[in-house]
Amino acid sequence: MRNIPNFALLRAFESAARLKSFTLAAHELHLTQSAISHQVRKLEDYFGSALFVRQNRRVELTLEGQRLLDSLSRIFDVIEAACAEVSLAPKAQVLALYCAPSLAVKWLGPKLPQFMKAHPDITIRLTTGAGQVDLTRMRELDMSICYGTMSERAGIINKPLGTERNVPFCSPKLITPGVDPGKLIKEQVLIDSQLNNVTWARWFKLNNLRLPARPRPSFDRAAMSVSAATDGMGIALESTRLAERELERGDLVELGKGMFKEMDVVTHTVSWRANENQVAKIRIFRQWLYQVANVEPDSMNERK
Repeated sequence: MRNIPNFALLRAFESAARLKSFTLAAHELHLTQSAISHQVRKLEDYFGSALFVRQNRRVELTLEGQRLLDSLSRIFDVIEAACAEVSLAPKAQVLALYCAPSLAVKWLGPKLPQFMKAHPDITIRLTTGAGQVDLTRMRELDMSICYGTMSERAGIINKPLGTERNVPFCSPKLITPGVDPGKLIKEQVLIDSQLNNVTWARWFKLNNLRLPARPRPSFDRAAMSVSAATDGMGIALESTRLAERELERGDLVELGKGMFKEMDVVTHTVSWRANENQVAKIRIFRQWLYQVANVEPDSMNERK
């Protein structure tokens, strides 16, 4: 048994607190005003503290009441969304997807409308997080797209989302025509991406250049590094997949393209449960995902 008060009391309180009126709450819940007042009073007795300050024809929340409303609002939103999913059309499906934040914001999110248009019966429920997730334990998730490579785990299929080109890029405002890119990269501010395995030290060594010994601004999200470079802060060393839109628009330009050696690495891994390999929504989404990523999934080794 969960140690929580009767749901009807919580519902009455949430309605009255949100509408700031017992009368409006009674109308919304098809009850009488006295019934709402009685239920709120019972909830206050349960907590042993006042939730409302009763005033003439209106009510105001106490600090305890505001704290309860803030939490209940989030919980009721989740309940409402869950009920909406259950009541979807019989053919409709919800795909619960977990994704690395920068990939979600800079690459996947802008492409999802085309998936939704092509597959209107599949509703995407997207959550983001920097850490890797265990799909054997987090059964509420259908798939994950995590940063880095995933450890082998029984019952889980892991496939890289192809390789990503990591190159230096910056705002065109920082480039002076005729200036050698090698000279420019030694003089301009270099932006660090803290979580990226492709570091400036590795890049300079690969290109037989000496890394300048000066402080570098750093960010813990690739999306922030891309944005900083777009704003003209300096030169970022990041995945061109994450900077795809900025490069296409000309907000960023690749520095020394064809001149410097590139670093192509596996940056993101797609995972799903092996026993759900042929579930329609998972199969359809991953086929679409690899298509827009220009990756042939059969060329990637499956690890179960």
